[in-house]
Amino acid sequence: MNISTKRLEEIQNIPNEDIDTSDIPELDAHFWENAKLVQPITKQAISLRIDSDVLQWFKNQGKGYQSLMNAVLRSYFEHYNKIQNETQN
Repeated sequence: MNISTKRLEEIQNIPNEDIDTSDIPELDAHFWENAKLVQPITKQAISLRIDSDVLQWFKNQGKGYQSLMNAVLRSYFEHYNKIQNETQN
């Protein structure tokens, strides 16, 4: 998401009492009882050979194409692991 510097300044200058938080539930003890710490998965820079037409398609998707490639690979990885786990049980 791209937000202009001007818009960020406008948002920062809104007084707290003018911000409507009525649709945000309070985080009570019940929330924290069920909360789980989620550590981000670290990424590793690699060199990878990709077919030129595949790479061009991802690049044509715009900014964040490498994250998109990672998401596609992660989706395949998770699906494959799920199937593998189901057949082993």
